[in-house]
Amino acid sequence: MRLAIMQPYIFPYIGYFQLINSVDKFVIYDDVNFIKQGWINRNNILLNGDRHLFTIPVENLTSFKKINEINLSPGLYEKWLGKFCKTLQAAYKKAPYFEQTWPLIMRVLEAGKEETAKRESSISALCTGGIRLITEYLGIGTLIAGTSSVYHNDSLSSYERVLDICKKEKAHIYINAIGGRELYSKELFKAQGIDLFFLQPGPISYTQYRHEFVPHLSIIDCLMFNSPESMKTHIQNFSLL
Repeated sequence: MRLAIMQPYIFPYIGYFQLINSVDKFVIYDDVNFIKQGWINRNNILLNGDRHLFTIPVENLTSFKKINEINLSPGLYEKWLGKFCKTLQAAYKKAPYFEQTWPLIMRVLEAGKEETAKRESSISALCTGGIRLITEYLGIGTLIAGTSSVYHNDSLSSYERVLDICKKEKAHIYINAIGGRELYSKELFKAQGIDLFFLQPGPISYTQYRHEFVPHLSIIDCLMFNSPESMKTHIQNFSLL
């Protein structure tokens, strides 16, 4: 079995979905410390031909809490959502696949609104809900494990935890994002009977109105400008090193 493990991010870039597409099972790694100023609750969309950062409001923001312990801010989320919806419409109303993509994005964000009303909303749940819906929309059949807390191994080091999850899932191949080349050794994994590969996204570009292409934006941007058929081509555009 092929396995990948990754922290949850809000509407992550296309490489994240390439990683999901490359494996049989994908584990949401959410019982690790939240990274302030990271990309768990932030991302970029295209606005007026340039990057525009959006940040989902969370409460008690600290790097001493785990991702699944950080909640959406019940006092700020609904207000933020109203403003963000207007920004999204201004950014993408004229995009060719706006009508298909808008309901999908709203399903994710409205779910967060409903959960904040009950004060039971975590940023991990919001991110995971978005990842699941978009994966389904893209026709990716990978099984997604919603939380890494089920493995009860948070006392282990990062490297040991990954190996422990691989063993518990009986994975013979572990695929990591390309940035993991600095963290993980193929030889150490091989010694445990696991082949380690790193996913290298291929070059991806598409028409964004009449502007010069801006890469590495949220998956929202890809969906707004690409048909489901084109998205399948982009999702498969990677190599394993």
